[in-house]
Amino acid sequence: MTANREPKTRRPALVEASLLLTVFFFGTNFVAVKLVVESVPPILFAAARFTLAGLLLLALSRIVEPNSRLAREDILPVLGLGIVGVTLTQTVFTIGVSLTTAANTALVYSTAPVWGMLLGFTLGAERPRLVGILGIALSLVGVGFIVYGGLEFAGTSLVGDALILAAAVFWGSYTVLSLGLLQRYSALALAAYAMTLGGLIAFPIAALDPAPLDLAAVDGRTWGAAIYSTLCSSAFGFAAWGWGVSKAGANRVLIYQYLVTLIGVTAGILLLGEDFGVGQLVGAAIIICGVYLAKRK
Repeated sequence: MTANREPKTRRPALVEASLLLTVFFFGTNFVAVKLVVESVPPILFAAARFTLAGLLLLALSRIVEPNSRLAREDILPVLGLGIVGVTLTQTVFTIGVSLTTAANTALVYSTAPVWGMLLGFTLGAERPRLVGILGIALSLVGVGFIVYGGLEFAGTSLVGDALILAAAVFWGSYTVLSLGLLQRYSALALAAYAMTLGGLIAFPIAALDPAPLDLAAVDGRTWGAAIYSTLCSSAFGFAAWGWGVSKAGANRVLIYQYLVTLIGVTAGILLLGEDFGVGQLVGAAIIICGVYLAKRK
């Protein structure tokens, strides 16, 4: 009887530890990406890191889940998921980070759960509620405060913040669209397939970027940030986040999104010396309230 109870007591702790570690990787990834795109074309970096991370996860899934194969009828759905969650999200996100601060990125990106809920309304998965609509409106007001309050500081731009907002919409959509597939595939396998396909599709887009890649100009700090982003945030983070959603549910994982924002803002201020004004602080508080109301049952 003790042996039967042991996995049940371990699993919540393991899910908790995995999500907390993912939160740290996601939060500090804003800084890592910001460092890399100073020397590397943004779209090329997004394509390379997710393709490599996806291939690593594919190799791992073949070892731990040898029977986890992508069914023919799921090729197009997983391809679509990869385009939304990787190609679109990460291309727009990486360009946005290059144009604004890591702190602003963390704050604006925190609205992702709201857009996922809005997609749920559109698809009929959730019924619109007054409190949810109010939450969406508050989140948009919060973004306005952040953008307006941050424009007085160096390193921010309206275009960059707008791109991060678009990336948040795509990421929120990815989370919702993955729920059905997570009933048929493990979080590891789904992340591996979606990341590999989405990363490969991003390469043709990267070819349109006129900025050349000068490998000689890439220093050790940039390489370190790129490896950290690829292995910790992309490979481990995507798989662990999907596993957490499959075990704890999308709504319960929401609280961890707040921690990602907190770590991202703190990392930007401490590691990059970014400024943070009153407008951004007010916007952060409004967004948190908005997301809380939007996802409140």
